Amino acid sequence: MANPNKAKGTSWESAVRDYMNRALGLVDIDGNWRDVFSAYNVRRPAQEGSADVGDVHAVPFILECKNVKSPAVPTFLRQAEVEARNAGFPYGVAVVKVPRQNVRRGKVHFSVRTWTRVRKELGLSSRRTWDRYEFTASLRGLDTSKWYFTTDVEQFTRMVNHIRKGRR
Repeated sequence: MANPNKAKGTSWESAVRDYMNRALGLVDIDGNWRDVFSAYNVRRPAQEGSADVGDVHAVPFILECKNVKSPAVPTFLRQAEVEARNAGFPYGVAVVKVPRQNVRRGKVHFSVRTWTRVRKELGLSSRRTWDRYEFTASLRGLDTSKWYFTTDVEQFTRMVNHIRKGRR
């Protein structure tokens, strides 16, 4: 891969995918799919056409993965939500690498709207969601479109598992 930034991004996407598949029990000890045809496998889709469909698919989420020095989270969230619509998924989130930290400590950012929709799907109060998945808030200024809620990849993976159990 000639572009070093693309290589960093691809490496981060793969690390998130691999961590989630292991944590969700979707692969065996050797990293092989338990069920290669399962829609619940976390995957990096091939990009086709002009409408981007996100970096990682973790039903029901599209993950827009970023490995950058200066995260522009509101911009990443808008991008994730557009890509979720393009892919036909209900939720889009941004997953940002934390330098020198294990993948499970990466930051998963939710727009307020997405967080509220996910919370309602889980049937949880705001406080219960906040506490259960260890969220923090970034509420800068009066423009609520720039507000977002954050957890880490480990807690997010638990949340994905809980949503999936409720959908079965």
